[in-house]
Amino acid sequence: MSQTLAKQIYFHVGLSKTASTYLQERVFPLFENVEYIHRMYRYNKVFDILTGTDKEKVLISREFDQQFESELKRFAPKYPDIQIFIVFRRQDSWIASQYRRFFKNGHTIPFTEFFDLKNDKGIFTKKDLDFSAYIKTVEKLFNKKPVVLFYDDLRKDPMAFFDYIAGIMGVKYDKTKVNLKSKHKSYSEKQLKALKAVSKIISVRKDNIKSPFLYQLKRFYTNMIRYSTLYAAKIIPESWFGSEPLIDPKDLEAVKDYYAEDWKYVLEYARENNP
Repeated sequence: MSQTLAKQIYFHVGLSKTASTYLQERVFPLFENVEYIHRMYRYNKVFDILTGTDKEKVLISREFDQQFESELKRFAPKYPDIQIFIVFRRQDSWIASQYRRFFKNGHTIPFTEFFDLKNDKGIFTKKDLDFSAYIKTVEKLFNKKPVVLFYDDLRKDPMAFFDYIAGIMGVKYDKTKVNLKSKHKSYSEKQLKALKAVSKIISVRKDNIKSPFLYQLKRFYTNMIRYSTLYAAKIIPESWFGSEPLIDPKDLEAVKDYYAEDWKYVLEYARENNP
């Protein structure tokens, strides 16, 4: 058996908005004797690294949502025995978090246009929240069943969550070095409403610009406006922004109800198949 085929390869595939960045920056780098691949410049060379590393265990970590299947199809023909880790968050909570990030980045369309449960014409479509399909994709492409994990478990008992992943991989890590502070700050409803008001006057969107210099200049400008607004909103009275929520709770309840059976499938799958 070749050195490449003998490697134990683990692949954390997201999803995004399930503390992926936290795991990538605060936890996975602490795993001992592991070739760790997550930053874009390393991920772009992933197959070269897999071939060249002398480490017996490799951990890859990237966030995939709408690119999930296309990315995994790149690996399956060469490495069908990869062990996939995937973290889920109940659909209503997950899509709300996706929308808040989209909103923070300067896009101000209503939630029902971002995720259109009725006509399925949103930026995220119904199939993007069909989590059982993600699981079945992994089963179709790889020889091993995915390890299904949950964002709520990480929030409830983070150290147990990290121990579980390390135990499956058979690796050690120094628990005293784990920083339990969140990696990305969550912003309040009031702060996001303030950003919405400013965005009607000044664009703070992260538009794609081909020139690296102009892109960085635009990024500096938009970040300055964005974070100044978010900070200033802390001292502005709530009444300035009205009582209407960014997301109608009824819309989130509709999402929860629509995917109730799918979420039940995911929970049962984890109970029956996780190591």
